[in-house]
Amino acid sequence: MDRRKMTLQTIKQLPLKLKSAHKTDVRSQFAALCYRINNGKPEILLITSRGSHRWIVPKGWPMHGATPGEAALQEAWEEAGVQGKVIERCIGLFSYSKMMDGKKSLPIVALVYPVKVKALAQEFPEAGQRRRKWFSPKKAAAKVSEPELAQILKTFDPKLLKQ
Repeated sequence: MDRRKMTLQTIKQLPLKLKSAHKTDVRSQFAALCYRINNGKPEILLITSRGSHRWIVPKGWPMHGATPGEAALQEAWEEAGVQGKVIERCIGLFSYSKMMDGKKSLPIVALVYPVKVKALAQEFPEAGQRRRKWFSPKKAAAKVSEPELAQILKTFDPKLLKQ
């Protein structure tokens, strides 16, 4: 295995779980795996969801005129105040169910893009609506609910990314 590149082939992708959905009903989002190096070790930024206050990564819908990585970076800014640089390579994907209007559950597949955090702003669009906290990859993996996302976080190694 080439240790210089991280691709879908070099990390173990778990099977997706699409609960009670037809494949035509599935929607996609772009997620940001926000990271930094602290004392030579990677740390991953998680935020809380607005509704259930679960630990998650920033994510959102595709944006007109933006690449998937740019959309993930925009969500990282809006939801966590992240200022940084995205790497335009999907490093994995995960599935989850999103509650729409409090009554309908929509199956989502989220594609994950790494974002190297340069700074965290104190004022950003969703400040006051979410908590944010740095975790080791192993601890971040233990905090999230989605098994595929946990696998991506646990095996994340920024040294394998081509900067």
